[in-house]
Amino acid sequence: MQADFLIIGSGIAALRAAAALDGAGDVLVLTKAESDAGSTGYAQGGIAVAVGPEDTPEAHVADTIAAGDGLCDERAARVLVEEGPRYVHELMEWGAAFDRDLHGNLALGLEAAHSRRRVLHARDATGREIGRALGERVSRLGNVRVHDHACAQSLIVENGRCVGVRFTEDAAPIEARAPVTLLATGGAGQVYSETTNPRVATGDGIAMAYRAGAAVADLEFVQFHPTALMMPGQPRFLLSEALRGEGARLVNASGEPFMERYDPAGDLAPRDRVARGIVREAQRTGGEIYLTLDRLDPAYVHERFPLISEACRRAGLDLARDPIPVGPAAHYLMGGVVTDEDGRTSLPGLFAAGEVACTGVHGANRLASNSLLEGLVFGARAGQAMRSAGSFCLKAEPIRVRGVASGFSRRNLDPQKTRELMWAQAGLFRDAAGLSTLLEELGEMREAEAPIVTVGRLIARAALRREESRGAHFRLDYPERNDSRWKRRIVETID
Repeated sequence: MQADFLIIGSGIAALRAAAALDGAGDVLVLTKAESDAGSTGYAQGGIAVAVGPEDTPEAHVADTIAAGDGLCDERAARVLVEEGPRYVHELMEWGAAFDRDLHGNLALGLEAAHSRRRVLHARDATGREIGRALGERVSRLGNVRVHDHACAQSLIVENGRCVGVRFTEDAAPIEARAPVTLLATGGAGQVYSETTNPRVATGDGIAMAYRAGAAVADLEFVQFHPTALMMPGQPRFLLSEALRGEGARLVNASGEPFMERYDPAGDLAPRDRVARGIVREAQRTGGEIYLTLDRLDPAYVHERFPLISEACRRAGLDLARDPIPVGPAAHYLMGGVVTDEDGRTSLPGLFAAGEVACTGVHGANRLASNSLLEGLVFGARAGQAMRSAGSFCLKAEPIRVRGVASGFSRRNLDPQKTRELMWAQAGLFRDAAGLSTLLEELGEMREAEAPIVTVGRLIARAALRREESRGAHFRLDYPERNDSRWKRRIVETID
């Protein structure tokens, strides 16, 4: 298959990049499953953007940097928040319908670590609504074709340049070639046994880019969402942070609020602190942790959060009246393939945008609801840059390490075993002993191994290397943040 531009993925970053390539040439979009199967459609809470009368990009960037725990790239963060309003208004012009108040004004939600209400939402299906609007926009473009059920295997690199991808369809090997390729493959939540991510989020893009020689960074920073539904036999369904923004409370088995014991900001502390607080309270009391909306009007709860309400109903619970058992689950990867603000990677011909990419915008911990904004803004910028890509690529950063074999196991690991090992040894709480054992279990890299093994090894190696606690990365043996040694990002490439 041949095209002028190749996009791997079909979420918000991929679709916005495709829209930016309107009229530029033939665009081929490859997607792993159905075009709406990725994480964009799972995004409940909303999209954070400074459009309220009392909000400013300065306030938004300050909150983003504070949540990032000293490691955000401020330039990237400013691009995100300053360009965000323009692209969100464009979305609305393209038909995206966000909730409004009784006066017709945009309804703005509050989420953890935001200093003011700035989260636009479409009930609790914001990602689905944005995906619908972008999908309809792209479907009307005569130069874009979407190819479903194309499972990408490896990037094609010739003469030091990415010229396409090898994928399979019904087990048949196929090549798709283009002068410029965009990775928009999403995250890697399925590396962990407990995750809110869809089944397709297996880190394929990161693994392919790393094996092809592109630089990756910040993979030790995995965000564990504090409130996933925790019931035996039920999927780890996300219970949006917007619930707490509207007044839901975390309580222990005795019905007592507890988060202020672990953080002065209480239930609306940054996600990493809330997740660790939940685990510590469960260990302290020996009981389960619950989310309760008992102080809210039941009719409002069911109208505002219909998808969450229905998921709880299927589990035999009433969201408005029953205590909902919750616990942390892997949710978002702050690290990924290193890019500049226009999506250029260190491999000529290869761009990346969305969760697969790492501009440094999130630092060590993503501010709630900045992910959809990231896909929108940097997807648009990548698409624009791809129109005149030439041979330019991102220059290598000075602080680097080389990938090395990490063990001696040559057996093929079962993916489920990998997920369980990652949750046990590279989850919310980490230490050198557990990470070293994990790396020995994961062993040496083999070309044919599953992407989750490659990405799991990269996460574990980065977590072992960073001997401090910062944001979503918490080391029991190094519990303090250490700016003098570790206020930096480290880029890794394969040998």
